[in-house]
Amino acid sequence: MTVRAYAPGRVNLIGEHTDYNDGFALPIALQVGTVAEFDGAPSGATIEVSSAQERGTVVIPLDTTPHGVGGWAAYVAGCVWALRDHGIDVPPGELRLSSDVPVGAGLSSSAALECAVLLALAPSNGLDRTELARVAQRAENAYVGAPTGLLDQMASLYGEDDTALLLDFRSLAVDPVPMRLGDDVLLAIDSRTPHQHAAGEYRRRREACEAAAAQLGVASLRDAPGDAWERLADDEIRRRARHVLTENRRVLDAAAALRGTDHSAFGVLMNASQASMRDDFEITVPAIDLIAATAVGLGAHGARMTGGGFGGTVIALAPEDAARRIADELPGLVARAGHPVPTVAAVRPGRGAHVLPEV
Repeated sequence: MTVRAYAPGRVNLIGEHTDYNDGFALPIALQVGTVAEFDGAPSGATIEVSSAQERGTVVIPLDTTPHGVGGWAAYVAGCVWALRDHGIDVPPGELRLSSDVPVGAGLSSSAALECAVLLALAPSNGLDRTELARVAQRAENAYVGAPTGLLDQMASLYGEDDTALLLDFRSLAVDPVPMRLGDDVLLAIDSRTPHQHAAGEYRRRREACEAAAAQLGVASLRDAPGDAWERLADDEIRRRARHVLTENRRVLDAAAALRGTDHSAFGVLMNASQASMRDDFEITVPAIDLIAATAVGLGAHGARMTGGGFGGTVIALAPEDAARRIADELPGLVARAGHPVPTVAAVRPGRGAHVLPEV
Protein backbone atom coordinates (compact mmCIF):
# COMPACT_ATOMS: atom_id res chain seq x y z
CA MET A 1 0.00 0.00 0.00
CA THR A 2 1.22 3.50 -0.86
CA VAL A 3 1.01 6.08 1.93
CA ARG A 4 0.84 9.67 0.68
CA ALA A 5 1.32 12.65 2.97
CA TYR A 6 1.41 16.40 2.45
CA ALA A 7 2.99 19.18 4.51
CA PRO A 8 3.07 22.90 3.63
CA GLY A 9 5.76 25.51 3.76
CA ARG A 10 5.19 28.53 5.96
CA VAL A 11 5.45 32.28 6.14
CA ASN A 12 6.14 33.86 9.49
CA LEU A 13 4.08 37.03 9.66
CA ILE A 14 6.09 38.35 12.60
CA GLY A 15 8.31 36.99 15.36
CA GLU A 16 11.79 36.16 14.07
CA HIS A 17 14.41 34.35 16.19
CA THR A 18 12.01 34.29 19.13
CA ASP A 19 11.29 30.55 19.06
CA TYR A 20 14.56 29.39 20.63
CA ASN A 21 14.20 32.16 23.21
CA ASP A 22 10.90 30.72 24.55
CA GLY A 23 9.06 33.64 22.96
CA PHE A 24 6.16 34.19 20.57
CA ALA A 25 5.66 34.04 16.81
CA LEU A 26 2.77 34.43 14.38
CA PRO A 27 3.21 32.20 11.30
CA ILE A 28 0.82 30.84 8.69
CA ALA A 29 1.00 27.62 6.71
CA LEU A 30 1.06 28.22 2.97
CA GLN A 31 -0.91 26.64 0.15
CA VAL A 32 2.27 25.16 -1.32
CA GLY A 33 4.05 22.17 0.14
CA THR A 34 5.75 18.79 -0.19
CA VAL A 35 4.13 15.45 -1.01
CA ALA A 36 5.82 12.26 0.20
CA GLU A 37 4.76 8.88 -1.21
CA PHE A 38 6.00 5.76 0.56
CA ASP A 39 5.77 2.15 -0.55
CA GLY A 40 6.80 -0.16 2.27
CA ALA A 41 8.72 -3.35 1.52
CA PRO A 42 8.23 -6.71 3.29
CA SER A 43 11.94 -6.97 4.05
CA GLY A 44 15.16 -5.04 3.77
CA ALA A 45 17.29 -2.60 5.70
CA THR A 46 17.16 0.56 3.60
CA ILE A 47 14.87 3.23 2.17
CA GLU A 48 15.45 4.37 -1.40
CA VAL A 49 14.62 8.06 -1.76
CA SER A 50 14.07 10.09 -4.91
CA SER A 51 12.91 13.65 -5.46
CA ALA A 52 11.29 15.27 -8.47
CA GLN A 53 13.49 18.28 -7.76
CA GLU A 54 16.80 16.35 -7.53
CA ARG A 55 18.74 13.92 -9.68
CA GLY A 56 19.28 10.29 -8.80
CA THR A 57 18.28 8.09 -5.90
CA VAL A 58 19.75 8.06 -2.39
CA VAL A 59 19.84 4.87 -0.32
CA ILE A 60 19.36 5.47 3.40
CA PRO A 61 20.16 2.66 5.87
CA LEU A 62 17.45 2.23 8.49
CA ASP A 63 20.18 2.25 11.15
CA THR A 64 21.62 5.56 9.92
CA THR A 65 23.20 7.81 12.54
CA PRO A 66 23.63 11.63 12.64
CA HIS A 67 25.58 13.06 9.69
CA GLY A 68 25.61 9.64 7.99
CA VAL A 69 23.85 11.03 4.91
CA GLY A 70 24.53 14.46 3.42
CA GLY A 71 22.86 16.87 1.01
CA TRP A 72 19.10 17.19 0.58
CA ALA A 73 18.58 13.56 1.62
CA ALA A 74 20.01 14.31 5.07
CA TYR A 75 16.61 15.69 6.06
CA VAL A 76 14.96 12.40 5.11
CA ALA A 77 17.64 10.37 6.85
CA GLY A 78 17.24 12.57 9.91
CA CYS A 79 13.54 11.72 10.01
CA VAL A 80 14.31 8.00 9.81
CA TRP A 81 16.83 8.30 12.64
CA ALA A 82 14.64 10.56 14.80
CA LEU A 83 11.61 8.26 14.50
CA ARG A 84 13.64 5.19 15.43
CA ASP A 85 15.34 7.08 18.25
CA HIS A 86 11.83 7.93 19.50
CA GLY A 87 10.95 4.24 19.57
CA ILE A 88 8.85 4.24 16.39
CA ASP A 89 9.45 1.51 13.85
CA VAL A 90 10.35 2.56 10.30
CA PRO A 91 9.92 -0.05 7.58
CA PRO A 92 12.15 -0.43 4.53
CA GLY A 93 10.81 0.68 1.18
CA GLU A 94 10.76 3.36 -1.49
CA LEU A 95 10.05 7.04 -0.82
CA ARG A 96 9.25 9.56 -3.55
CA LEU A 97 9.15 13.32 -2.96
CA SER A 98 7.78 16.28 -4.89
CA SER A 99 7.50 19.88 -3.78
CA ASP A 100 6.39 23.28 -4.98
CA VAL A 101 7.94 25.15 -2.03
CA PRO A 102 10.80 27.29 -3.40
CA VAL A 103 14.11 26.14 -1.89
CA GLY A 104 16.20 28.88 -0.31
CA ALA A 105 13.36 31.41 -0.28
CA GLY A 106 12.87 31.38 3.49
CA LEU A 107 9.52 29.55 3.22
CA SER A 108 10.76 26.49 5.14
CA SER A 109 11.00 23.89 2.42
CA SER A 110 12.99 21.77 4.89
CA ALA A 111 10.22 21.63 7.52
CA ALA A 112 7.66 20.83 4.81
CA LEU A 113 9.84 17.94 3.70
CA GLU A 114 10.39 16.68 7.26
CA CYS A 115 6.73 16.76 8.25
CA ALA A 116 5.56 15.09 5.03
CA VAL A 117 8.20 12.37 5.38
CA LEU A 118 7.35 11.69 9.02
CA LEU A 119 3.66 11.23 8.21
CA ALA A 120 4.40 9.03 5.19
CA LEU A 121 6.85 6.78 7.02
CA ALA A 122 4.78 6.45 10.20
CA PRO A 123 1.14 7.46 9.56
CA SER A 124 -0.06 5.68 12.71
CA ASN A 125 2.73 6.93 14.94
CA GLY A 126 0.52 7.78 17.94
CA LEU A 127 2.14 11.21 18.31
CA ASP A 128 0.20 14.46 18.54
CA ARG A 129 1.22 17.34 16.30
CA THR A 130 3.46 18.98 18.90
CA GLU A 131 5.31 15.72 19.56
CA LEU A 132 5.71 15.22 15.82
CA ALA A 133 7.12 18.75 15.52
CA ARG A 134 9.70 17.87 18.18
CA VAL A 135 10.72 14.75 16.25
CA ALA A 136 11.11 16.84 13.08
CA GLN A 137 13.14 19.43 14.96
CA ARG A 138 15.38 16.70 16.40
CA ALA A 139 16.00 15.42 12.88
CA GLU A 140 17.13 18.87 11.79
CA ASN A 141 19.10 19.76 14.94
CA ALA A 142 20.85 16.52 15.80
CA TYR A 143 21.13 14.78 12.41
CA VAL A 144 21.49 17.62 9.89
CA GLY A 145 23.19 19.96 12.37
CA ALA A 146 20.98 23.04 11.84
CA PRO A 147 20.25 24.76 15.21
CA THR A 148 16.65 25.69 14.40
CA GLY A 149 13.74 26.26 16.75
CA LEU A 150 10.27 24.72 16.48
CA LEU A 151 8.53 27.49 14.57
CA ASP A 152 8.69 25.97 11.09
CA GLN A 153 7.52 22.49 12.07
CA MET A 154 4.72 23.78 14.31
CA ALA A 155 3.43 26.06 11.54
CA SER A 156 3.52 23.26 8.99
CA LEU A 157 1.67 20.84 11.25
CA TYR A 158 -0.91 23.16 12.82
CA GLY A 159 -1.81 25.33 9.82
CA GLU A 160 -5.45 26.15 9.05
CA ASP A 161 -7.15 27.89 6.13
CA ASP A 162 -7.33 31.68 6.54
CA THR A 163 -5.81 31.45 10.01
CA ALA A 164 -2.59 32.65 11.60
CA LEU A 165 -1.10 30.77 14.55
CA LEU A 166 -0.02 32.56 17.70
CA LEU A 167 2.68 30.22 19.02
CA ASP A 168 4.00 30.33 22.58
CA PHE A 169 7.31 28.52 22.55
CA ARG A 170 7.45 28.11 26.30
CA SER A 171 4.14 26.30 26.73
CA LEU A 172 3.92 25.25 23.06
CA ALA A 173 0.33 26.49 23.09
CA VAL A 174 -1.15 27.20 19.65
CA ASP A 175 -3.79 29.95 19.52
CA PRO A 176 -5.56 30.28 16.14
CA VAL A 177 -6.00 33.88 15.00
CA PRO A 178 -8.48 34.52 12.16
CA MET A 179 -6.86 36.30 9.23
CA ARG A 180 -9.60 38.19 7.40
CA LEU A 181 -7.79 39.74 4.46
CA GLY A 182 -10.88 41.37 2.96
CA ASP A 183 -9.74 43.69 0.17
CA ASP A 184 -6.11 43.45 1.26
CA VAL A 185 -3.52 41.10 -0.22
CA LEU A 186 -0.65 39.26 1.44
CA LEU A 187 2.33 39.15 -0.91
CA ALA A 188 5.40 36.92 -0.76
CA ILE A 189 8.27 38.63 -2.57
CA ASP A 190 11.11 36.18 -3.23
CA SER A 191 14.33 38.20 -3.36
CA ARG A 192 16.03 35.33 -5.22
CA THR A 193 19.05 36.22 -3.12
CA PRO A 194 20.76 33.04 -1.93
CA HIS A 195 21.32 32.63 1.80
CA GLN A 196 24.91 33.62 2.58
CA HIS A 197 26.62 31.89 5.54
CA ALA A 198 23.18 31.53 7.12
CA ALA A 199 23.93 28.48 9.29
CA GLY A 200 26.96 30.00 11.01
CA GLU A 201 25.33 33.38 11.46
CA TYR A 202 22.17 31.77 12.82
CA ARG A 203 24.28 29.92 15.39
CA ARG A 204 26.05 33.12 16.40
CA ARG A 205 22.73 34.90 16.95
CA ARG A 206 21.56 32.04 19.14
CA GLU A 207 24.79 32.15 21.15
CA ALA A 208 24.42 35.91 21.65
CA CYS A 209 20.90 35.42 23.00
CA GLU A 210 22.13 32.74 25.38
CA ALA A 211 24.91 35.07 26.54
CA ALA A 212 22.39 37.88 27.10
CA ALA A 213 20.17 35.62 29.19
CA ALA A 214 23.14 34.45 31.26
CA GLN A 215 24.31 38.02 31.92
CA LEU A 216 20.79 38.98 32.97
CA GLY A 217 20.58 35.99 35.28
CA VAL A 218 17.56 34.40 33.61
CA ALA A 219 17.07 30.99 32.02
CA SER A 220 15.79 32.53 28.78
CA LEU A 221 15.21 36.01 27.38
CA ARG A 222 11.50 35.23 27.78
CA ASP A 223 12.06 35.72 31.54
CA ALA A 224 13.69 39.14 31.19
CA PRO A 225 11.62 42.31 31.68
CA GLY A 226 10.95 44.40 28.59
CA ASP A 227 13.75 46.92 29.12
CA ALA A 228 16.33 44.46 30.49
CA TRP A 229 18.51 44.87 27.40
CA GLU A 230 19.50 48.33 28.69
CA ARG A 231 21.53 46.63 31.46
CA LEU A 232 23.81 44.77 29.05
CA ALA A 233 27.25 46.31 28.61
CA ASP A 234 28.31 44.70 25.33
CA ASP A 235 26.75 46.62 22.41
CA GLU A 236 26.23 43.63 20.15
CA ILE A 237 24.68 41.43 22.83
CA ARG A 238 22.52 44.36 23.96
CA ARG A 239 21.13 44.85 20.46
CA ARG A 240 20.48 41.14 19.98
CA ALA A 241 18.50 41.04 23.24
CA ARG A 242 16.63 44.23 22.36
CA HIS A 243 15.41 42.64 19.13
CA VAL A 244 14.07 39.55 20.90
CA LEU A 245 12.39 41.45 23.74
CA THR A 246 10.75 44.02 21.48
CA GLU A 247 9.83 41.40 18.88
CA ASN A 248 7.91 39.38 21.46
CA ARG A 249 5.83 42.46 22.26
CA ARG A 250 5.24 43.12 18.58
CA VAL A 251 3.97 39.57 18.04
CA LEU A 252 1.33 39.92 20.76
CA ASP A 253 0.31 43.33 19.46
CA ALA A 254 0.16 41.97 15.89
CA ALA A 255 -2.14 39.13 16.93
CA ALA A 256 -4.45 41.67 18.56
CA ALA A 257 -4.38 43.81 15.40
CA LEU A 258 -5.33 40.82 13.25
CA ARG A 259 -8.19 39.90 15.57
CA GLY A 260 -9.47 43.46 15.16
CA THR A 261 -8.81 43.45 11.39
CA ASP A 262 -6.63 46.54 11.91
CA HIS A 263 -4.25 46.06 9.01
CA SER A 264 -2.78 49.55 9.31
CA ALA A 265 -1.63 48.79 12.86
CA PHE A 266 -0.38 45.40 11.72
CA GLY A 267 1.66 47.08 8.99
CA VAL A 268 3.30 49.46 11.48
CA LEU A 269 4.40 46.45 13.51
CA MET A 270 5.76 44.71 10.39
CA ASN A 271 7.86 47.77 9.57
CA ALA A 272 9.18 47.97 13.14
CA SER A 273 10.11 44.30 13.00
CA GLN A 274 11.96 44.81 9.73
CA ALA A 275 13.94 47.71 11.22
CA SER A 276 14.79 45.61 14.28
CA MET A 277 16.00 42.69 12.17
CA ARG A 278 18.08 45.08 10.08
CA ASP A 279 19.62 47.20 12.82
CA ASP A 280 19.59 45.14 16.04
CA PHE A 281 19.75 41.53 14.90
CA GLU A 282 21.57 42.29 11.62
CA ILE A 283 20.09 39.40 9.65
CA THR A 284 18.89 41.23 6.54
CA VAL A 285 20.81 41.93 3.34
CA PRO A 286 20.68 44.97 1.01
CA ALA A 287 18.27 43.36 -1.46
CA ILE A 288 15.86 42.46 1.33
CA ASP A 289 16.00 45.97 2.82
CA LEU A 290 15.35 47.54 -0.57
CA ILE A 291 12.40 45.24 -1.32
CA ALA A 292 10.76 45.97 2.04
CA ALA A 293 11.23 49.73 1.71
CA THR A 294 10.05 49.74 -1.90
CA ALA A 295 6.90 47.77 -1.08
CA VAL A 296 6.00 50.28 1.64
CA GLY A 297 6.80 53.15 -0.71
CA LEU A 298 4.38 51.68 -3.24
CA GLY A 299 1.57 51.64 -0.71
CA ALA A 300 1.86 48.48 1.42
CA HIS A 301 0.62 48.72 5.00
CA GLY A 302 3.91 47.08 5.99
CA ALA A 303 6.65 44.77 4.78
CA ARG A 304 9.29 42.65 6.47
CA MET A 305 11.66 39.79 5.82
CA THR A 306 10.41 36.39 6.88
CA GLY A 307 12.57 33.50 8.00
CA GLY A 308 15.98 33.14 9.59
CA GLY A 309 17.60 35.81 7.46
CA PHE A 310 20.51 36.54 5.10
CA GLY A 311 18.33 36.25 2.00
CA GLY A 312 14.96 34.74 1.25
CA THR A 313 11.53 36.34 1.10
CA VAL A 314 9.84 39.60 2.09
CA ILE A 315 6.16 39.56 2.98
CA ALA A 316 3.98 42.61 2.47
CA LEU A 317 0.38 43.31 3.43
CA ALA A 318 -1.16 45.75 0.99
CA PRO A 319 -4.46 47.09 -0.33
CA GLU A 320 -5.41 45.61 -3.71
CA ASP A 321 -4.35 48.64 -5.75
CA ALA A 322 -0.99 48.84 -3.95
CA ALA A 323 -0.50 45.09 -4.42
CA ARG A 324 -0.91 45.57 -8.18
CA ARG A 325 1.64 48.40 -8.17
CA ILE A 326 4.07 46.28 -6.20
CA ALA A 327 3.70 43.35 -8.61
CA ASP A 328 4.11 45.63 -11.64
CA GLU A 329 6.83 48.03 -10.49
CA LEU A 330 8.88 46.53 -7.67
CA PRO A 331 10.79 43.86 -9.66
CA GLY A 332 12.13 46.42 -12.10
CA LEU A 333 13.05 48.92 -9.40
CA VAL A 334 15.00 46.29 -7.49
CA ALA A 335 16.72 44.98 -10.62
CA ARG A 336 17.81 48.48 -11.64
CA ALA A 337 19.51 48.77 -8.23
CA GLY A 338 21.70 45.82 -9.19
CA HIS A 339 19.92 42.98 -7.40
CA PRO A 340 18.31 39.81 -8.81
CA VAL A 341 14.81 40.31 -10.18
CA PRO A 342 12.41 39.33 -7.39
CA THR A 343 9.19 37.41 -7.96
CA VAL A 344 5.92 38.56 -6.42
CA ALA A 345 3.07 36.20 -5.55
CA ALA A 346 -0.14 36.53 -3.55
CA VAL A 347 -0.38 34.00 -0.73
CA ARG A 348 -2.89 33.12 1.95
CA PRO A 349 -3.01 30.75 4.91
CA GLY A 350 -3.57 27.08 4.08
CA ARG A 351 -4.18 23.73 5.71
CA GLY A 352 -1.49 22.01 7.75
CA ALA A 353 0.19 18.62 7.24
CA HIS A 354 -2.01 15.56 6.77
CA VAL A 355 -2.13 12.08 5.28
CA LEU A 356 -3.71 12.17 1.83
CA PRO A 357 -6.49 9.84 0.69
CA GLU A 358 -5.54 6.69 -1.19
CA VAL A 359 -5.66 6.94 -4.98
